[in-house]
Amino acid sequence: MPELPEVETVVRTLEKKLKNKRIEKVEILYEPIISGDVKSFKRKLKGEHFRSFKRRGKFLLFYMDNVLLVSHLRMEGKYYIQDKKEPRDKHMHVIFHLDNNKELRYRDTRKFGRMEICALDTDIDTFHDLGYEPWDDRLDISYVYNHCKKRNIPIKSVLLDQHFIAGIGNIYADEILFACKIRPERIANKITKKDAQNIIDETRRILAEAIEAGGTTIRSYTSSLGVSGRFQLSCMVHTKDICQKCNSKIIVKWIGGRSSYYCPKCQK
Repeated sequence: MPELPEVETVVRTLEKKLKNKRIEKVEILYEPIISGDVKSFKRKLKGEHFRSFKRRGKFLLFYMDNVLLVSHLRMEGKYYIQDKKEPRDKHMHVIFHLDNNKELRYRDTRKFGRMEICALDTDIDTFHDLGYEPWDDRLDISYVYNHCKKRNIPIKSVLLDQHFIAGIGNIYADEILFACKIRPERIANKITKKDAQNIIDETRRILAEAIEAGGTTIRSYTSSLGVSGRFQLSCMVHTKDICQKCNSKIIVKWIGGRSSYYCPKCQK
């Protein structure tokens, strides 16, 4: 699943290619991807321009003239910008016809992605009850420590909770915990204030490095816009067999329904 750095990479790339482009019409080939009325979705976007681009957690936010288009890629969602004459495959589900004779095509083999139209003045700070962004000043030691003290579940599960910190997924949770020397199954209410500060610092460092590298390309995820992530070259434990720091054998455990990679020597 694309996580914060991958979504940020897609948003930045789309901004360069779509800014001020006009939507002439929208084709919906698989209606469940659209949240709300499909006819209204198409009508509200017709004639709108892509004005500005943002990200909130794992959501892509496209600010148009009069509405906000919100997109969540979920497991396999990808965007393509192609000439109208280029053939479409069966997984292209939403087609935005643009005024430059090109199409913005949304492709999703799993069909889990979602799009919705919101008001232009939607309060993004409280959007979908998401937690703070990693670089929000309110994400401080008191917030992290007090939140974790209330949770009797593995710290890995807490990091994956989008209501806690927005944007962290499975890959980066593993890397953050490795950097903090914390095992993923450690119960959250057992962390110290030093651990809380480390989680903040390492979250910011690792996500910033991943954004700089263009995200992580693992299994089927690529940005599909001419950008391939390189952060996988820097992963210390996720999908690794051997710890990149001490050469110990990596252990994989199933925690909260997700595979979790850690080093038994470095993460004591």
